[in-house]
Amino acid sequence: MSELKFIVREPLLNAAQQILGYELSWFGGEQGGGMASDEDLLELVEVVAAQLQGSDTAGQLNGSLLFLEATPALIAADVVRKLPAKNTVFRLTVTDLADPETLKAASALRQRGYGISLRGADALKTGNPLLQVVSHIEGRLSHEQGAAIPIAALQSASVKAVVRKLSSWQEYDVCALQGLHAFIGNLYLTPRANAEKKGWNAAQIIILQLMEMLRQNADIRELEEVLKRDAALSYKLFRYINSVGFGLGAEIQSLRHAVTMLGYSPLYRWLSLLLATASTGSHAAVLMQTAIVRGRFAELAGQGILPKNEAENLFVVGMFSLLDRLLGMPMEEVLGKIQLAEPVVQALLTRDGMYGPFLALAEACEQNNGNIAALADSLFISARQVNEAHLAALLWAQALKI
Repeated sequence: MSELKFIVREPLLNAAQQILGYELSWFGGEQGGGMASDEDLLELVEVVAAQLQGSDTAGQLNGSLLFLEATPALIAADVVRKLPAKNTVFRLTVTDLADPETLKAASALRQRGYGISLRGADALKTGNPLLQVVSHIEGRLSHEQGAAIPIAALQSASVKAVVRKLSSWQEYDVCALQGLHAFIGNLYLTPRANAEKKGWNAAQIIILQLMEMLRQNADIRELEEVLKRDAALSYKLFRYINSVGFGLGAEIQSLRHAVTMLGYSPLYRWLSLLLATASTGSHAAVLMQTAIVRGRFAELAGQGILPKNEAENLFVVGMFSLLDRLLGMPMEEVLGKIQLAEPVVQALLTRDGMYGPFLALAEACEQNNGNIAALADSLFISARQVNEAHLAALLWAQALKI
């Protein structure tokens, strides 16, 4: 794996603002204005395939799709078949598929269950034979707000239309009204106009109480009494703990069992995850998923650099990094309700201190959201380590039953 290239991701949302998958690319690649070479694209596939090694790669992704830019040379390479077919979509151009050999190779991949996304499909006409080969077609939104999107008329039960380069939630809403998928870049970090302040809901108030009790080493019986107030919350907490696997040898079924097997500190970590994922709202899903990836990434990146308990704090930092967006209130106001260590507060407010650079690095792996190379250098973390932590965090988040 290259020690110079860093993977970034961009989420794909459907009309209901649910994450369907991610496009993975090299930092500074096509999104940065350049075109990746055959060698770069092949290396990206090799890196992703290596991370997905195992007997249940499709299960690791839990139904999510991975979109990867491709060329005729790439789809002819054997390495692409190391990726799980039902979760992988290769992006090709109309010009690529005009070549008979490339069309044949793409058709063979489709027969194996892989997806093919046709880039620049705006000018395609109904009945074009390429629509029988591809699984997705990609186009752009018209500059005329509210106008019909040409590729919308081409989508069907077997071909899904995807829109790229959105710049606002208004543009996303235009796509959603026509039932289109969309790559949204960092749009999810932008508040919607006139969005209402949501504040803490009843479940989150219980979680905050439990976290404070854990911080004060409250008796397990007192913790159980609080958690019993919300049976759905209890179920969700134990489902989280059991879904990602700790090699505990037994399923966690009660708070007492969780404390016995995990201890107070890891349980606090799980409650931080529960706090973020107990949010409600139409765009909460992408924010929650992003927070989970950030938390796990930061924790993995800190392993071997910080002591174990400090690395666990990194998970909390990542999980809380989007609470302001999830709750619709300033981070300072959010933190007024939670008793956190000063380094955690400093990281969340300014990205400084012991934990701040790790969070900034996690954020930089989101497309166009920071300079990964500079941040990695400041922490003495190689591109290999960053990419491995990034993909491992992404898989971990997909395996989590939200």
